[in-house]
Amino acid sequence: MFLWGTATAAYQIEGAADEGGRGPSVWDTFSREPGRTRSGHTGDVACDHYHRWREDVALMAGLGVNAYRFSLSWPRIQPSGSGPVNAEGLDFYDRLVDALLAEGITPVPTLFHWDLPQALEDGGGWLARDTAHRFAEYAALAAGRLADRVRMWITLNEPFVHMAYGYAMGIHAPGRALMLDALPVAHHQLLGHGLAAGALRAAGAEQVLITNNCTPVWPASDSEADLAAAGAYDVLHNRLFNDPVLLGKYPDLSAYGMTNLDFVHDGDLDVIATPLDGIGINYYNPTRIAAPSSEGLPWEDAGISGYPTTAFGWPVVPDGLRELLVRLKDRYGDRLPPVYVTENGCSQEDVPGPDGVVDDRGRIAFLEQHIEAMRRAGREGVDVRGYFVWSLLDNFEWAEGYHQRFGLVHVDFPTQRRTPKASYAWLRDFLSSEH
Repeated sequence: MFLWGTATAAYQIEGAADEGGRGPSVWDTFSREPGRTRSGHTGDVACDHYHRWREDVALMAGLGVNAYRFSLSWPRIQPSGSGPVNAEGLDFYDRLVDALLAEGITPVPTLFHWDLPQALEDGGGWLARDTAHRFAEYAALAAGRLADRVRMWITLNEPFVHMAYGYAMGIHAPGRALMLDALPVAHHQLLGHGLAAGALRAAGAEQVLITNNCTPVWPASDSEADLAAAGAYDVLHNRLFNDPVLLGKYPDLSAYGMTNLDFVHDGDLDVIATPLDGIGINYYNPTRIAAPSSEGLPWEDAGISGYPTTAFGWPVVPDGLRELLVRLKDRYGDRLPPVYVTENGCSQEDVPGPDGVVDDRGRIAFLEQHIEAMRRAGREGVDVRGYFVWSLLDNFEWAEGYHQRFGLVHVDFPTQRRTPKASYAWLRDFLSSEH
């Protein structure tokens, strides 16, 4: 069965930051620091999904999706990141899973979508090897309660983005600006993935995936310098998180001066390369790379022109999804497991009209074109088994606060009123024709 779904993340929609025994996460801490998020927005309330989840499940049922990718909040299940479980937190997800199944919707939980318990960050966060072991412990707690009904699990969401934005550049939580000294974060996340995969399977999980954010890398020109820079960027963004999982080894990091990876212990790569049942790929846009014009990183983002852009300023390149999936197949061959497009979507300036209708025809075109690009990749031999729209709801968009709207459903945040957009109706009709 092909999975057609929508996707969300706990901190972006749940709210109830101080309810139900939930502990603080790095995003609670980060978003409350002045200047960290646009307009000082926080996820304290977000979409209030913690209280309105029944309404949101009904929206999914009305849409006609057969899958829902959401994330579990680690600090809601294990408030300090170690030690005893918070039963009230697990009860919330228990009810959500049962409600989804009752509507014929396959629950696809992600264990980590960036909301690390603050107590673990205080101990070093993902720079600390111990966090990988705590992650496996948390995975066992979650699966011990849910794996009897949840067959597909995702360990990590976009570990590249979490490392780059959270630890290297400091524009996401936890707000560290370590640049290349953040590379151990990559390894410890991947080790956590491998350890968690074992814990999930021991608890009865049938399918285990990881979700990576990937991008087609375009050199700014055919010059040797630009080609080398593009190769270096491809290593960092794509191969650093795919090669260890699929090939059991790290790519050549010498462009970054990393020749001795002393944070990699004997046996780690065997754990990381635990066979997967699928891989999640999040796609938003390609990246155009040039040789650096100053010292520092061995590449420079040259920007992409000549394409329409989203409200975020991201270029809309539907064929980039086909290009990306085919490149993955060409690179990894039989090592590439079945692929699920676990996020794809766009932000727009969505404002209800006088009649209350949100006419987001740009999003409709975006989805239509990207779905066709995915299908072209399938015709070129890529085993694609699912497509999840980001996102079900307008939500807290990390450092952008509530200024970027990705949802199929408009949320009026002061009132929490949900209004399905034109794209919701389009996707509903599309899915009806698929069944």
